[in-house]
Formats: sequence, structure tokens, C-alpha cells
Amino acid sequence: MIWKPHATVAAVLEQDGKFLLVEEETAQGLRFNQPAGHWEANETLAEGAVRETLEESGYDFVPEYLIGIYRWPAPGSDITYLRFAFGGRITAHHPERKLDTGIVRAAWMTMDEIRATQDRHRSPLILRCVEDYLAGKRYPLELITHYE
Repeated sequence: MIWKPHATVAAVLEQDGKFLLVEEETAQGLRFNQPAGHWEANETLAEGAVRETLEESGYDFVPEYLIGIYRWPAPGSDITYLRFAFGGRITAHHPERKLDTGIVRAAWMTMDEIRATQDRHRSPLILRCVEDYLAGKRYPLELITHYE
């Protein structure tokens, strides 16, 4: 068997001192995550983050930088995730939009609220990505090259 990581994309979005998370149904119960999901064929990594953000939260997002690339082996499974986390700006909200199956709601949370709900995070990447954002980690999108 050939090992392959699961490539995912995520958006770390801040507005007025709060961060956009989604509450979603998982096998472990309701969990919080950034708007995130699997990278799909025929899209760039940044396009995947834009798509996932709209599908899961109803917000339009313009990626402006890469916050980081994260490797996380999920405990109790043979799955390793490779997350590409993007930051940028929100340009619109579509509150009437139906959210992806399994997404209960989009929630704006302070850093204190994010820390207080760690036991309900989908992975430790949620807090780490926000901490990296707050630490000023910003890498140009040109770091990623997509060949057509």
C-alpha cells in the first residue's frame, strides 16, 4: 500500500477581533473547525480555500497570503492530513445560502472562546493556525506553483 496524505485547505479569517469557525457534525459529535475541507481536482489550493469557505460559512473570501502548511497524523487512524491554511479578506456574506451538509452554523469567536472550546476542536490545527496568524506568519501566494 502506498502512503498518501489527505491534502486539505483552510481559511483563517479575523474580523473585529473574532475568528470565523464552523460548527460541524462529526463521528465524535459536534466539533469546531475553520472553514476547511479536502482539496479537489482541477482547482488551485487557494481556490479550494475560497470554495470551502463559501460552502461551509456563506462568506466570500479572497486569499492574500499563506499562513502555513501543517502535517497532522489523526490519532487512532492511519490518516495524515496536510493542511494549507490561508488568510485574507472577506468580501461578502450570503446569510441565505444553505451550508454544506453537516455544518450546523458559522460562528465568530474570540481567542478566549477558541481556547475555551479546545476539547471540541476537530483537530489541534484550529488553535495552531490562529496562533500562527496572530504571530504574523504570512507567506506570499507565489510560494505555491501550480502547473497547468
